[in-house]
Amino acid sequence: MSAPHRILLVEDEELNRMLVKAVLARAAVAAVRDAELVDAETLAAARSCLATGEFDLILLDLNLPDGNGLTLARELAGHGGPRPRVVAVTASVLPQDQKAALDAGCDDFLDKPYAAADLVATVARHLS
Repeated sequence: MSAPHRILLVEDEELNRMLVKAVLARAAVAAVRDAELVDAETLAAARSCLATGEFDLILLDLNLPDGNGLTLARELAGHGGPRPRVVAVTASVLPQDQKAALDAGCDDFLDKPYAAADLVATVARHLS
């Protein structure tokens, strides 16, 4: 049996982190439900997590207390070599915001508020 996938959740709002954890823990898709979820409240904490372990997917809020999540997406895209998939998760739903996220190196975009089924489907798609 292979090791479970690892997901880094970069989100500063505690309620949002709790919601994501609850939704993923109850997912019908085993790869999503069984994934190890690590959370970080800031860009600095996310960088620390990435420095000490590998992740398959990052759920990345864009508006964080210590900067814009797109900074981290750009860093990962410019690093070269294998990197985790990155899904921008934000309340900014303007077309130019989605384009900026994709241009920064994000692989996908999920707008808040989102349905639980959309979150699970997005995570499952990127873990497959």
